[in-house]
Amino acid sequence: MKLNRVRRRRRDLQKAAADEDRDRLSKLPNDLLLNILERVDTLDALRACILSKRMWNLPTMLSQIVILLGPRDLFRMNGSVADVTDKILRTRSPQITLCKLKVRFILRLDDCLYIGKSVSFAMATQKLDAAEFEISTQTSSDRCTKADFLRYAKQFKRFLGGCPDAFAGLTRLHLQNMSFREPDIPNILCTCKRLESLRLFQCDAGINSDSVVKVEHARLVELDITFAGFMTMELNFLPKLEHLTYDNWPCDQNPLVLDFVPQLSKLNLTNSALSDKTIVLRHLLASAPSISDLHLDFQNEKIWVQPERPKLLAPPVLDKLRIVNFDNLREGCDIGWTIFILEAAPSLQELCVTVSGHRCPMNRTFSEETDVKWETSVADLKHKNLSKLTIHGFQSDNSFTGYVRRIMEASMNLKEVSLHDWKVCKRCTGPKVNTEDVCLSRYPRTSEEKCLLRKKISEGLMMASPAVIHFAPPCFILPRVVKSF
Repeated sequence: MKLNRVRRRRRDLQKAAADEDRDRLSKLPNDLLLNILERVDTLDALRACILSKRMWNLPTMLSQIVILLGPRDLFRMNGSVADVTDKILRTRSPQITLCKLKVRFILRLDDCLYIGKSVSFAMATQKLDAAEFEISTQTSSDRCTKADFLRYAKQFKRFLGGCPDAFAGLTRLHLQNMSFREPDIPNILCTCKRLESLRLFQCDAGINSDSVVKVEHARLVELDITFAGFMTMELNFLPKLEHLTYDNWPCDQNPLVLDFVPQLSKLNLTNSALSDKTIVLRHLLASAPSISDLHLDFQNEKIWVQPERPKLLAPPVLDKLRIVNFDNLREGCDIGWTIFILEAAPSLQELCVTVSGHRCPMNRTFSEETDVKWETSVADLKHKNLSKLTIHGFQSDNSFTGYVRRIMEASMNLKEVSLHDWKVCKRCTGPKVNTEDVCLSRYPRTSEEKCLLRKKISEGLMMASPAVIHFAPPCFILPRVVKSF
C-alpha cells in the first residue's frame, strides 16, 4: 500500500515536471517572446499563441507581420490570409510601430480589396515603416494565355483604383503575369509614392509589345524586371536607383536606356540573345557613372556584349567599376575577349568568369557562333587594382592556362587566383543525359596535378607567385580524363 502511494506520488511529480517543461515558453518575458515570434511567419506565430492564455495578447504587440504562404497553401487559404491580415491590423496596439508588413496573396479581387482596406486603415491609424505586397495569380506563369495576362492586369488596376491609400504607402511591390497598356506602369509608380522596390515578372505591353516604357520615380531604389515583353525600358528619372536587374528581354530589341540614374551602382543583365543584336557598353552606361558592380549572364549562348577599346570606354564610363562577373559563357568559347575589361576599368578589383559545363536538355545551346574576336590594344598592359580573379569551369588546357597567365602578368597587385571546376547542375548527371554528349572534365584533382599547373602558369612571371593560385572542388563532378601537362 505504501509502495503504491510512493509510485503515484512519483508519477504526479513527473507529470507536473513535464507540464512545466511544456509550458516553459510562455513563462518567458514578453520582449523575448516577441523576439522569437517575429522570427517566424506570422501565421505560425498565431498558432503558437493560441496554445497558451499567457500569449493570447502577444499578436497585438508584434512589430513585424510577415504572411508568406507557399503556392499550394496560398491557393487554398487566400481568404484566410485576408481575414488574418485584417484582424491583426485592426486589433494591434497603435502605440507600437509596425516596422514591417509583408503579405503574399493571390489576385482575387474580393480578397485583395479586403487586404487593401485593412492596410489603408493601418496606415491611417498607426505608424508603418515598410509595407510590401507580393501579388500572385491563380494561373501559373507557364500556363498563362494572352487572355489571362490581360485579365490579370485589368483586375490589378481595379485593385489599385479601389485602394489608392494602401498603394500610396507601399515600399515594395511584386507583380507577375500581366499585360499593361502604355500608361499603366507610370500610373502605378505615380500612385505608389513611397515605393522603393518594384519587381515585374513576366509582364509585357500586351498588343502594344513594341511600346517603350518610361520610368520615373523619386524614391525607387531597386528595379527588377524578368522575362519582360517591353521593347525598351527608358529610365528617365530615378535619382535614388541603386540596383537594376533586367533578365531575358526580347532578343531583337535594345533593352535599356539609362537617362538619369546618378546613384546606380549594381547592374545585372541576363539574356540568351539568339539574334544578332549586341549591347554597346559605352552607349548603355554613358549616363550611369556610378556603377561599381556589373553582372552579365549569357545563358550558355552567344556573346551579346561588344568588347571595346579603352579609348571608347575611357573614364568616367567605367571609372568606378570594382566587381565584374561574366557568367554562363559557353564551354569551348575563347574567354580571352573578357580582358578588355582590364583596359576599360582601371579601378577593377574582382573579376569572375564562369564557363558553363551544362549538358542537360534544359541547357542546350541554339546559337552556332561561339567566339568573339578581340585583341588587346595595349602592348604592355598593367593593372594596378585587380586583387582577385575567379574562374568557374577552369580546364587544364592552353586556353585557360594562357588566360590566367595573361591576367597574372598584367595585374601588379593580384592576391588571389581561385580556379574551380564546372558548375554542373543535378540534371547534368541524371539518367536522361546521353553519356556520348558529356564533355569530360579536365580539372586537376590530385596535389601533383595542381602543383604542375601552378608552375606552368606562373613560370617566368615577375608580378605574382604561384602561391596566389588556389584550386577548389566542384559541387557536382562530371567524368574526367587524365591528361599530362
